[in-house]
Amino acid sequence: MSKEINITGKTLIDLGFKSGKWFPEAIDHINTNQLEGKAMHAYLAQFKSPPIIDLHKEAVSFAINIKAENELEETNVKSVVASMNTLMKTPTLVNGAIMPDACPTGPNGTIPVGGVAVAKNAIHPGMHSADICCSVMLTDFGKMNPKKVLDAAHQNTHFGPGGRDRNTQYRFPEELLKDFEGNYMLNNEKMIQAARSHLGTQGDGNHFLFVGKSKKTGNTMMITHHGSRGPGANLYTKGMKIAERFRKELSPETLKQNAWIPFDTEEGQIYWEALQIIRKWTKLNHEVIHNATLEALQIKAQDRFWNEHNFVFKDKDLFYHAKGATPLDPKFMPDITGPRLIPLNMSEPVLIVNGETTANNLGFAPHGAGRNMSRTQHRRTKEGSTNEEVFHEETQGLDIRFFSNEIDVTELPSAYKNAETVRNQMDEFGLGNVIDEVMPYGCIMAGDWQKNVPWRRKRRRK
Repeated sequence: MSKEINITGKTLIDLGFKSGKWFPEAIDHINTNQLEGKAMHAYLAQFKSPPIIDLHKEAVSFAINIKAENELEETNVKSVVASMNTLMKTPTLVNGAIMPDACPTGPNGTIPVGGVAVAKNAIHPGMHSADICCSVMLTDFGKMNPKKVLDAAHQNTHFGPGGRDRNTQYRFPEELLKDFEGNYMLNNEKMIQAARSHLGTQGDGNHFLFVGKSKKTGNTMMITHHGSRGPGANLYTKGMKIAERFRKELSPETLKQNAWIPFDTEEGQIYWEALQIIRKWTKLNHEVIHNATLEALQIKAQDRFWNEHNFVFKDKDLFYHAKGATPLDPKFMPDITGPRLIPLNMSEPVLIVNGETTANNLGFAPHGAGRNMSRTQHRRTKEGSTNEEVFHEETQGLDIRFFSNEIDVTELPSAYKNAETVRNQMDEFGLGNVIDEVMPYGCIMAGDWQKNVPWRRKRRRK
């Protein structure tokens, strides 16, 4: 009479398995079916951990499309290159590039703003960040007076935290709602509520609504800049948690911010699909603001185009993570309708560009002017002057508005890199050709909306 099989968790650990949620079910299955020998090992094979993936011993080479023009920029460039050197040891990465507007963000090894990282069969949520699909859209308003366009836009956009109340929300399309409900990473009450209330909102920080005139045609053009707001931020949080689970199992040496989701897993497929739905939502977010402004003026658009500059772009088994880089190559944009947009700062033109893919640009251009210093450092450079004085000095001749009615000096032109330098380096490194410029009339930004939040007013009264 054969002895009854009765394995325990210790048996599995002695066989080399890590304790996991699957242990009870596996133990019960083996004992119930009295599996032993080859039969038991064949069953347990499905639970074997994949081999650990080591970091690259040397950083994968990457193109450096930036050079320092002064001491401040030298510090910035050294920091960006150092961070990229650490980043490019991530096991999935096969290529990369940095643009002239590159600036560091986060600890060493974090993809810089103005960086491109190419991964094989892997999506790195940390490399597109919480502001998924940050993007720009242009609408041509013909010969309409730019002040009228800016006034109408001011009535129809929304900056600052949170979303719109029920009375001012834009209609949420049924088809897009079905997309959200059909993806388990997007189908929850918090996500869908944010998708409804944040539609037609632009957030804060460097996001803007810009009005100017085409240098080539004289037509008035409106450009909006913002990302996916609450829905994108919620998806990013989920993506990072999933990627962290894979990191612990596949590559514990990989930095947490560079964790990835393997594309050939169920999670990878669903996350990729979720990114495309968030992209749809973000494009619509631009469109509702542009369309409402057109309707208020009772005119039709003469032209419209858009592009992301903060997203993941797929080409076969390669995933191009652009953290603030404008796609030039048409293969990255399935709905391309025109050239690309590169804003610089509120006092400079928005560049309209096209260009060819090269070995050093990897199919990308800069996304803007970038920064050489943090917001805090920039504020220190303005000590001794009031916000009003700095504002007056830097915005003369422009119609600049802050939605919160509070000046944000860290979004004024001096907070950004020299626009001419960025343009010169675009030419030098072959990063797109300027085919037109939208000369500035004015713009709207969130402003320092935190200055008069209720808890700060209460603190000041005390």
